[in-house]
Amino acid sequence: MRIIRDYQFVEPQDRGASVAIGNFDGVHRGHQAVIEMARAADPDAPLGVLTFEPHPREYFAPDGPSFRLMSSKARASRLEKLGVDRLYELNFNGALAALTPEEFARKVIADGLGLRHIVVGADFCFGKNRAGTVEDLQRFGEEMGFGVTVAPLLEHDGDQVSSTGIRTALAEGRARDAAAQLGHWHRIEGTVIGGEQRGRELGYPTANMSVDGLHLPRLGVYAVLVEVLTGPHKGRYHGAASLGVRPMFGENRPNLETFLFDFKGDLYGATLSVGLVEYLRPEVKFEGLEALITQMDADCLKARDILAAL
Repeated sequence: MRIIRDYQFVEPQDRGASVAIGNFDGVHRGHQAVIEMARAADPDAPLGVLTFEPHPREYFAPDGPSFRLMSSKARASRLEKLGVDRLYELNFNGALAALTPEEFARKVIADGLGLRHIVVGADFCFGKNRAGTVEDLQRFGEEMGFGVTVAPLLEHDGDQVSSTGIRTALAEGRARDAAAQLGHWHRIEGTVIGGEQRGRELGYPTANMSVDGLHLPRLGVYAVLVEVLTGPHKGRYHGAASLGVRPMFGENRPNLETFLFDFKGDLYGATLSVGLVEYLRPEVKFEGLEALITQMDADCLKARDILAAL
């Protein structure tokens, strides 16, 4: 997959794509449907996704609470798995935000990227102050020579599939409900960093990962499916993970600590993708280490049973 970040400098082989447009946070089932419609709209064209980095919401409210379901790197990895050939990950800045709907259609879609066909959701808005509608986009497409398909919004259990709904499910610890909307387990992806090695001392060595900048699911312990994406231990594993602030040890910055079952080796510096399968329990401050270890034993037994049944 090729990644293009500047619509003003585009190689000839990166033009003429059939593209789905949106933020694609989570790459949920609705996003996947839009991508498949872009594939079907022009099967002979490169399949592309047009998105923005940073997320426009981050640009306009940089001090707001973290809301992203995935990092840009994780999003790119997920899109590549779906067969996307071209990722137009445009730098969202003041100049781009200031484009009127017509300027965006002409300067970015038609002249800049030279897109052949675009697919957007029925609620898509674009241009300065989000003033452009799908009807405007269809009119611009007729004038400027690109096709436009409007995808109906996807529903799950009577509600629209949305990143907002997925965030709510995760915040409430409903990992399987989130997965039903996502079309895959919600995954936290990142590099394993050094920790205090307390888990190793307790007989439960963990791979520690930062969750800075991400929407936090409900804090607590989860049964997880783990993919080690880089390094000598690449592969898939079952495990249990603690997402939280480690109240037993007086910490206050959330992170993710994952224990891989039946694994021996060093994961420092490796990239992990940790899929949240089922919420087991909230964080608890135990009376002592013996009580903590007893609970960790029980957590792992329960997680093994849950994951074995998948």
